[in-house]
Amino acid sequence: MDRSPDEKAIALEALSRASGLHNWRLKGVELLPVIQGGMGVGVSAGGLAGTVAGLGGMGTISAVDLRRLHPDLMARTAHLNAEPDAGQRIDAANLEALGREIARARELSGGRGLLAVNVMKALTAYEAYLRHAMACGIDALVVGAGLPLDLPELARDHPEVALIPILSDARGVQLVVRKWEKKGRLPDAIVIEHPRLAGGHLGAAKVADLQDPRFDFDVAIPQVLEFFKTAGIEGRIPLIAAGGIGSLEDIRRLQGIGAAAVQLGTAFAVTTECDAHPAFKQVLADAKPADIVEFVSTAGLPARAVRTPWLDKYLRLEPRLQHKAHKKDSCTMRFDCLAHCGLRDGNASWGQFCIDKTLGHALEGHLDRGLFFRGAGALPFGSEIRPVRDLLRWLLGGIRPAVSTGEAAA
Repeated sequence: MDRSPDEKAIALEALSRASGLHNWRLKGVELLPVIQGGMGVGVSAGGLAGTVAGLGGMGTISAVDLRRLHPDLMARTAHLNAEPDAGQRIDAANLEALGREIARARELSGGRGLLAVNVMKALTAYEAYLRHAMACGIDALVVGAGLPLDLPELARDHPEVALIPILSDARGVQLVVRKWEKKGRLPDAIVIEHPRLAGGHLGAAKVADLQDPRFDFDVAIPQVLEFFKTAGIEGRIPLIAAGGIGSLEDIRRLQGIGAAAVQLGTAFAVTTECDAHPAFKQVLADAKPADIVEFVSTAGLPARAVRTPWLDKYLRLEPRLQHKAHKKDSCTMRFDCLAHCGLRDGNASWGQFCIDKTLGHALEGHLDRGLFFRGAGALPFGSEIRPVRDLLRWLLGGIRPAVSTGEAAA
């Protein structure tokens, strides 16, 4: 007989403890030590985040351009072009979609775990997304792709919401913590994301910096903990390691050097419950190490993705496109998703493609037109697409699923 959602969550917690792992706490809630990271456009929405939370973890919705998951909102906005209020109408549709996805995730979670919204600092609607997520009752805000020095002010009226910056080294942590302290707030947790291993936009200034040893967990985590000790805040800010994690042994090792929890993205992107098209999942799952490439995105940040036919063609044409770069009269998608965009602003050293459009094509599974962000590490189940619960049982207990994707008793 299949177990109830509560029983499944309880079984996973017991499995975690039996494996010698330690749960962690955020805003008074005890959580499994595995967090599902935010992935846009539309890859981690209410379905995936709600499932993870429902099993006792923290699930994360990526805020950007969620209207793509709602046919009525796309019908309302996809045709907008030269209208003077096109951007405002698209932004409004995206905020409505964000609210819908938070409500969907909350219903799926059944009151278990916690729900977060991930917002890139580089987004034009950064502040609007944050405010709307808080108004919709989100539990936590996770912010990367830039230093969120303004997050304490933006969240001042919502002290119940956990604030979690994504950083990559001890220097970034020190800067954010010191700036926040002056504003009377400490981060509720910090994600330490390794740019040599993670997927999507990466926390390094340029591609050549991705190999810098200061990002290694064995370097960054002890340095951050030593800073906490000297700053008198030891034990107050949990650290979450992100990038290249794929096994129970990885989590044990990282908890052994001081991480409270780990965050995974790509491994959750290839689960049954992920909100993307099945073809999207298969592209990520089938990718071999030689298929994964780093480049500079339209946001001016190093990024990692699968070398699909589209990306291969773009990288071949990139020098020519950058040579011809010039400021455009308007955004390709009419809502200026990025505050600073290499294509729109004519920045020749940044990417020269529309990131929202290409990520949207990937979400829909279009190999010939899509940009498929992916982490560098091997996936736990190879090319198989498995349920979230199978992934958590593997990460927390080292239990490989049976051949059938049907759920077995925990």
